[in-house]
Amino acid sequence: MIFMKRIYFDMKIVMVRNIFKILGSSISIFLGIFIWQFLTQNDVNFFLDFSNIPTPFHVLTSFQSVVATKKYWEDIYWSMYRIILSFSLASVVGITIGLLLGYSKIARLIIAPYVELIRPIPAIAWVPISILIWPTTEESIIFITFLGAVFPIILNCWDGVKRVPVELVKAAQSLGAGNLGVLIHVVIPYAIPNIVVGMSVGMGAAWFALLAGEMISGRYGIGYFTWESYQLIQYGNIIVGMLTIGILSSITSGLIYMIKNKFLSWAE
Repeated sequence: MIFMKRIYFDMKIVMVRNIFKILGSSISIFLGIFIWQFLTQNDVNFFLDFSNIPTPFHVLTSFQSVVATKKYWEDIYWSMYRIILSFSLASVVGITIGLLLGYSKIARLIIAPYVELIRPIPAIAWVPISILIWPTTEESIIFITFLGAVFPIILNCWDGVKRVPVELVKAAQSLGAGNLGVLIHVVIPYAIPNIVVGMSVGMGAAWFALLAGEMISGRYGIGYFTWESYQLIQYGNIIVGMLTIGILSSITSGLIYMIKNKFLSWAE
């Protein structure tokens, strides 16, 4: 009986905490919208000029008109397709290279200089060369997005492998594990939290790189939608595109942690 009361009490505490979290987030969002409305409605021009920025009501009207069009959903489809493909490739390549860099001195000697040389180059700087080396603009956009995602994954995976305690490795070896066994049963499980963080950061970087590619060389996608809205002086659609990007990026990043919590809860 006491045990059941304890469970009920704990459930009430969790429920109250969730209510306060939702309430706090809602207040924060409404406060942001209120400030946005105030700045745009009064054409505030103090350091930043808000006279050309659409009001929240204007953006809502633009969203209602845009969401009814087929092109908007086609743009979302193309952006999601590019993100999923390029991020999947970046995850496979990034985790593999990160493990090699952290686990093999020879691989570190050969690969690390290239990683450190190419990593600081921004995604937008790759646009001209990617258009030249890839036969279509679609492949060049995927390549740019891949580059944006792969380096955060590499670095975080590499850091996770370096953090593996030597004692764990020696304990596994003393029990008869070889290099491959240590890698599979010790190194990778220990590095998983870092790998997940790298994938989350890589997802955000992938969206940044994708939008750069779509704005410059794309014909479809949310990045192209946002840039086209600017060229057509459709300021409400610009905000709609930006909010769409933020929502999609949050959803895709959240899915990474959801999968990790679902299938890799032991990593905590």
